[in-house]
Amino acid sequence: MAISLSVVLLLLVLVVVFLRSGSLRMSNALVCVLLGFLLASTSIAPTISDGLSTTARIVSGVRP
Repeated sequence: MAISLSVVLLLLVLVVVFLRSGSLRMSNALVCVLLGFLLASTSIAPTISDGLSTTARIVSGVRP
């Protein structure tokens, strides 16, 4: 749960930065949100979640 919440917050911050800088239009952001909701209700949602979890585990194991 903590990883998915962190990913959501990171994506939210990125969207806000893009909106404020003018490189992302509100209509594009709305399309991205709708796509996310639609993907969450498909059969590919567990695969996406597993991929994000695996990526987070790999990144957290990297030592500088």
